[in-house]
Amino acid sequence: MSPNMSLFSVHAILILSTDDRSRILTKYYSAPHAPPNSTSQSGVNLYPTIKEQKTFEKGLLEKTNKQSSDIILYDGRVVVFKVEGDVMLYVVGGGEENEILLFGIVLALRDSLSILLKNSTDKRTLIENYDLVSLAIDEIVDDGIILEVDPVVVASRVSRAPAQDVTNIKGVDFSEQGVYNLLEFGKNKLAERMRQM
Repeated sequence: MSPNMSLFSVHAILILSTDDRSRILTKYYSAPHAPPNSTSQSGVNLYPTIKEQKTFEKGLLEKTNKQSSDIILYDGRVVVFKVEGDVMLYVVGGGEENEILLFGIVLALRDSLSILLKNSTDKRTLIENYDLVSLAIDEIVDDGIILEVDPVVVASRVSRAPAQDVTNIKGVDFSEQGVYNLLEFGKNKLAERMRQM
């Protein structure tokens, strides 16, 4: 029997508050297909409703709240987590998933958030910078497939636009006179085109 050769390895990434046990950001992933000769429902999201997700998260918080280790087996899944201030970062994988691989993801998430948020990883900062947090997670994991685990690369991709999309704006005058000159230039070019027709 051959091992599961799918790239899908992350079932969920969760950021939960330890103070009021609320969700800050949660992403659940479904495998695109079931492995061959499998009777499990691995292509289906195991927590399809919000109620089931919140129940899972509540139980997970209760189980990990007083844990000294960073890796547990909960509800048949490997869960790795890190505590950062008043939030907990979770990465949930399948029951047979490599714990070291999942732990690398939670460390990449923690370190990239630390870089992006300037070492201020708390609930308020995460909510204020929700866009950066969501983009960082999307750079690390896409549909349950691990893309990048280097926090410096993740932070650089999230914090600035790609170089090929940024036009060269050096030497452009954005003062009132510069905008007026641009308008005059546009008028002249339009008049030239109209005369050519």
